[in-house]
Amino acid sequence: MRILAIGAHPDDLEVLCAGTLARYTQEGHEVVMCVATDGTAGHMVIKPPELAQIREREARAAAEVIKAEFIWLGFPDELIFNDRETRLAFVDAIRQARPGVIITHAPDDYHPDHRVVSSLVFDTSFIASLPNIETNQPAHPVVPPLYYMDTLAGKGFHPTEYVDISTTIETKRQMLACHESQLKWLKDHDNIDVMEFMEVVARTRGFQCNRPYAEGFRQADVWPRTLSSRILP
Repeated sequence: MRILAIGAHPDDLEVLCAGTLARYTQEGHEVVMCVATDGTAGHMVIKPPELAQIREREARAAAEVIKAEFIWLGFPDELIFNDRETRLAFVDAIRQARPGVIITHAPDDYHPDHRVVSSLVFDTSFIASLPNIETNQPAHPVVPPLYYMDTLAGKGFHPTEYVDISTTIETKRQMLACHESQLKWLKDHDNIDVMEFMEVVARTRGFQCNRPYAEGFRQADVWPRTLSSRILP
């Protein structure tokens, strides 16, 4: 199976679902990590052109930890919209990835980019199956099941499925540690230790399902995406 995870910013996937992506690769599946924006709003000092290069390099390094394929869309941080150009880019990325399942942001997460990406993924994962919508890649023959990953700090998110990441929490730490620029940015801007932040949420979700560490998900339960069996690891 091929799994496509789409995050709004470099480091979103590492914070919210990297343990699950690592589980997929452990079990022999192919993972594609896609980052929608260039992350250039995320620093106090480094200016956008240089920061975009740094954040892409960090994101690629994180994907390499689990040998995931990587797609960088490079839309401007804080300025991504569900418009024609962006839709077609997302359609092309989904067709390139050819996923059997997609993971992305919850539609009601705190950040406007997260909410826009959630909407884009829902819309374009259907559009990608339509041959008459032409992009650089051929149409994907299925409308994949879609799972929403946790929100930041788990606020307002009620998982319907959990993935035990106790065996992959160290891999999740390694992937998040690749984002050195953001470890500093989040400390300076939000006064949080992002590694501790991630681990506390993973422990909390673990308590909820009687495991040391876990990640929570909610399926987009709409036709034709509903499944009769579990597809998460």
